[in-house]
Amino acid sequence: MSYLNNQVGYREDLLNTRSVIKKENWVLLEPDGLVKNSVPGYENCDVTILGSPAMGASFVDYLVTAHENGKNLKGIGGEGIETFLYVIEGEVTVNNNDQKADLTAGGYFFSPASNNICFENKGKKDARLLVYRRRYNALEGYSAHAVVGNDNDLPWIPYEGMQNCFVKDFLPSASDFGFDMNIHILKFNLGASHGYIETHLQEHGMYFLSGKGMYRVDDEWIPVKKGDYMFLDAYCPQACYGVGREEDLVYIYSKDCNRDIDL
Repeated sequence: MSYLNNQVGYREDLLNTRSVIKKENWVLLEPDGLVKNSVPGYENCDVTILGSPAMGASFVDYLVTAHENGKNLKGIGGEGIETFLYVIEGEVTVNNNDQKADLTAGGYFFSPASNNICFENKGKKDARLLVYRRRYNALEGYSAHAVVGNDNDLPWIPYEGMQNCFVKDFLPSASDFGFDMNIHILKFNLGASHGYIETHLQEHGMYFLSGKGMYRVDDEWIPVKKGDYMFLDAYCPQACYGVGREEDLVYIYSKDCNRDIDL
């Protein structure tokens, strides 16, 4: 076992962490102390499992660093599992048998449950990826399809009419019941916030791409910043402010949608 930050040996100071684990409610994982996991199929990659059913999530999130020749050609997904891959930095070639794409930073590839997704880093520089897996909740008469793009080609849309908070949607879930989830990016300018404290059924896995913020989760306000990961379970009260002096607060997150409650 090794660590995401490659820290070895003793620290000069007392052991401390900002990570908070409240299973079936909310979780904050800071990068310090996260381990690299050995996962079959990943070659020459550092893989850290972030969100998972072990904390209450209905999905799995992975942070993957694909070194030179790093790849997963065995395939991710399939057998009822839908997959989403997002390139934080670097370049990878991605395919799901039906479609192939060369993705750069900001690139994404959604593969429906009927198909595996594979990737390979053919360059010399590391590529950092966020990978999402979830069991597809099928709906009679509807089906999902592959979606490939780059968030740099999508416009920022004012979030609920606010002019200092913006959103990008990666999947056509708003108009297609074939999709049972979506991936979004939210951007808060310094001082911007949600319009209210949200409380909803949908759960989130969230990875912070830039900036700093104060996040309200349940009945607490906690600091967050670039590199952090959060899981918010169903009905966890939530909202945030963008804070700091330079970077906007930006994070990518998943949300389940378009389905009734099974009883």
